Amino acid sequence: MKLKADRATLLKALAHIQSVAEKRNTIPILANVLIAVRDGQLTLTATDMEIAVVETVAAASSRNGATTAPAATLYEIVRKLPEGADVELEHAGGDAQLTLRAGRYATSLVALPVEEFPAMTSGALPHRFRVPAAELRGLIDRTKFAISTEETRYYLNGIYLHAADGEGGRVLRSVATDGHRLARVEVDLPSGAEGMPGVIVPRKTVNEVRKLLEEATGEIEIALADTRIQFTIGSVTLTSKLIDGTFPEYERVIPSGNDKVLRVGKKDFADAVGRVAAISSERSKPVKLSLARDLLVLSASSPEQGNATEELDADHVKYDAGPLEIGFQARYLNDITDQIDGEVEFRFSDGAAPTVVRDAGDASALYVLMPMRV
Repeated sequence: MKLKADRATLLKALAHIQSVAEKRNTIPILANVLIAVRDGQLTLTATDMEIAVVETVAAASSRNGATTAPAATLYEIVRKLPEGADVELEHAGGDAQLTLRAGRYATSLVALPVEEFPAMTSGALPHRFRVPAAELRGLIDRTKFAISTEETRYYLNGIYLHAADGEGGRVLRSVATDGHRLARVEVDLPSGAEGMPGVIVPRKTVNEVRKLLEEATGEIEIALADTRIQFTIGSVTLTSKLIDGTFPEYERVIPSGNDKVLRVGKKDFADAVGRVAAISSERSKPVKLSLARDLLVLSASSPEQGNATEELDADHVKYDAGPLEIGFQARYLNDITDQIDGEVEFRFSDGAAPTVVRDAGDASALYVLMPMRV
């Protein structure tokens, strides 16, 4: 195998690939990237047996072939080469090392046999549809903060992606919950997604896809079966196993009778929460909301530090129901308000019941927050 590639092109591809390669080295081949070149097309593949990422870029090949090399090491070497460098990779086959040259720099890397590299991308994926990159970013960004990190409830360690009935018709919906808060976001159901099974996309996969979406434009192709999902984003294909479990019936925890409505400016509210929560050193940092007509008082206290309050009056708040006191964890409030662009709408029942939070100008997202004692 012998090829020459532009440093910037190779570096960008290796950046996508190396974050998936297994770094714990329990199986040595999983720390390697599979490098294959054929007729001017360089294909790089990495996998940790849960996720596989494949990227194809242009390269000048003088000898077709394939080998493997340590992903993290190769990435660091290419990253430290000067801008504009041409990188030449050569492997003679068999037990030979992979030689890398760029200008006057040269190094050799131990190459493990291609035959040891596991294949994870085979098998039929019968359900296929396309989603605009911006919509997929929204489905991920506005729900991933609520993914559970509690490994014993493994079925909550991802985003539940499924077709559902929305208020205006069929939708593609993403849901995440950790038992304390729930996020539900939806877009119009894409053509081809109608018969898809509901799937739980693992947290690591969600994070890797989000990285790939950073600069993506146009449409993203999603293909899936009951046990695997595949995202094609430009020249990159990411295939992942799905979480084998049953997502809870989340609709049952979304209250429908909450009739006490508070509307408050997002920035005013988020800033006030941050200021009053600063008094507490507790990780949970509870904040109490005390409501009266067109008045919201936020307060927090700490046995060691003292207490803090802030009032938001009719210039910032709309509320015309009866008096109410309710407490929430400050971080959970901020996680939700971070997803909202305009006015925040809270719908309460009482001080002990789940609260619904929405963007007053955007019906596509809904959040549920469990109160806490303050």
